[in-house]
Amino acid sequence: MRPKDPCRIAVLLVLGLVALSAGSRETLAAEQAAPSAAVEVAPGDFVLPGVIALSNQQNAGQISNSGFVVGRDGVAVIDTGGSMIAGKRLLEAVRAKTDLPVLYVIFTHGHPDHALGAAAFVDLKPVFVGHSALPDVLASHGDDYLRATQRLIGEANFAGTRIVAPTLLVEGVKELDLGGRKLKLETWPVGHTNADLTVSDEASGVLFLGDLLFSGHIPALDGKLGGWLNNLKKLRERPVRLVIPGHGPASMAWPQAADAQEAYLRRLRDDVGEAIRKGWTLREAAGTAAASERPKWRLFDDFNARNATSAYHELEWE
Repeated sequence: MRPKDPCRIAVLLVLGLVALSAGSRETLAAEQAAPSAAVEVAPGDFVLPGVIALSNQQNAGQISNSGFVVGRDGVAVIDTGGSMIAGKRLLEAVRAKTDLPVLYVIFTHGHPDHALGAAAFVDLKPVFVGHSALPDVLASHGDDYLRATQRLIGEANFAGTRIVAPTLLVEGVKELDLGGRKLKLETWPVGHTNADLTVSDEASGVLFLGDLLFSGHIPALDGKLGGWLNNLKKLRERPVRLVIPGHGPASMAWPQAADAQEAYLRRLRDDVGEAIRKGWTLREAAGTAAASERPKWRLFDDFNARNATSAYHELEWE
């Protein structure tokens, strides 16, 4: 049986609204304060890391990696964190490195931990950029994202947080020029979500992957499992030097950075497929699929069953 409210399930998947057991390592991770200083991963390419945790009052929704690229004429920001206060921290990190204007704010997708800090940049009047499908995602899910985030991070952290939709939409490939520094934006078929976009800095060979790549934090499936695996296969062919994951270290060597995630997604696919062939129920499949991967990932118990549920609905029709 299919879920009665798929939009709501997608919101819960993204935000991880499951109570963590007391004393677990996930709880300890969730209590860590988020970093405030950006890391320069290559000349002109910076990352403000998030913590591997669920959004809460301690981290104020800064649980994903945000980035920015500095050109001769200005700056492009890539993902803004999960709240107004997370966005302000990112803006402070930008200003600690340069006084150049912020020309663009780019969304790699619409999940709240990547997109809800955008309001911190509105007064700077940048161009907000995203996948052509992103406005519809934010229109249909945005209110739920906001309500859930407010509960998780608290009123003080949430104040000023709102949805900011992109006005420059990308379908296929688009180039942005920061002055002597060109960024290549590329949209992808449905994978992690239906609005995934990557950003390549051609000068440095750095590729910002958003949540097409997770490291340490278990991948969260909100699109199509088969599409995500296909996208990873194509991305592996790219001759890039470093990649920036949506969750995990500030930067990673490519393509080996994808090995662990691809292994997890393949195990999930194979286990769910086997469960369907055996006639197992959705509950049975969700409770056992990819169990062998548990020791390798943080927040496994908060996302894996939902991933298996999504995979089950996708694979049962194949």
